[in-house]
Amino acid sequence: MQTLRAAVHSELSIRKSRFVGCVQPMANRAAALQVVEQLRRDHPNAAHVCWALHAGGQSAANDDGEPGGTAGRPMLEVLRRQELDGVLATVVRYFGGVKLGAGGLVRAYTDAVAQALLSAEKVPMNRQLRWTCTAPFELEDWLRRQLQAHDVTLLAVSRADTVAFDLAGAESVLRALRAQLDTARGARLRWSAAGDAITR
Repeated sequence: MQTLRAAVHSELSIRKSRFVGCVQPMANRAAALQVVEQLRRDHPNAAHVCWALHAGGQSAANDDGEPGGTAGRPMLEVLRRQELDGVLATVVRYFGGVKLGAGGLVRAYTDAVAQALLSAEKVPMNRQLRWTCTAPFELEDWLRRQLQAHDVTLLAVSRADTVAFDLAGAESVLRALRAQLDTARGARLRWSAAGDAITR
């Protein structure tokens, strides 16, 4: 799975209508909706601001007044076919007075997104994980030293019967760290997932 490094734009003119497309990396639906609202402010004379977000469980599509299924869903399908995640596609349409029909709209919105993606730089997804590592108190200093030697973020430390380290980092880094620590002190460490998020 891949995402995009930066936003890329396109512009098409089809039978007097203008379609201004953009694809850009996007972490979640809340951030996507802010971008869409800003586009509406930036293009007050546009007939439609259609969008599609492919971001794991937060994926969504919106036709913004175009006939159902002719804009947002086709845009989302372009992102899916290209195996992109964490990406927002938007198309602003200025209506030129000539109706395109359902098939013409699907092609126009699909082409606006596909054209932008032609010049977009795709980069591998980097899943960010949150894990908790629990250890006996006598291993706390040793564990802190191991964590400092790796590119992980220590979010919090809590103490009860044991000491628990809440960690965040790239999936590949955390898995390598866990394998190394388990080899050294595996029987004395306990791991649990605290959640995850997809980022670049």
